[in-house]
Amino acid sequence: MRTHRLFHRTIGIAATMICILVTIAPVSAKSKVNAQNVTAVSGTVTGNVQEVGFRAMIQKQAIHNLAGSPENNTDGSVRFTLQGDNDRIKQALKTISKGTKKSSNVNVSTSSAAVSQNLKTFTVVGWTSVSRGYHPPL
Repeated sequence: MRTHRLFHRTIGIAATMICILVTIAPVSAKSKVNAQNVTAVSGTVTGNVQEVGFRAMIQKQAIHNLAGSPENNTDGSVRFTLQGDNDRIKQALKTISKGTKKSSNVNVSTSSAAVSQNLKTFTVVGWTSVSRGYHPPL
C-alpha cells in the first residue's frame, strides 16, 4: 500500500511539472523571437541578372534563416524581398550585389519593407518542375 501511494504521488508531481513546462515554454519561445532584430527589405536587381542563376543565388543566401522571395520581372530585372535578422540581411545583400559568375552590370536598389509575422519561408516565384526541366514520367 505504501509503495502504491508513493507511486501515485510521484506521478502527480511529474504531471504537475509537465503542466508547468508546457505553460512556460511558449513564453520563452515568444521572447526569443522578440529578442531578434527582425527587419524586412524589398529590392530590385538590374543588369544581366536573368537566366544566370540569380534567383538561385538569392535562395542560397536565404537558406540561412531568411524568409522572402525573388521573382523575375518582364523588364529583365529581379525583384526580391528578404525578412529576418538585420545583420543576416546585410550579409545577403552584400553577396547579392556581387552577382553570380554569369551575371554582369549588377545594380541593387533596396528599400525598407513592413515585417510580416506570417512570412516564415523562402519561395522562388516562377519555379515549377517544368520551368526547372523536371517532367513527370508519362
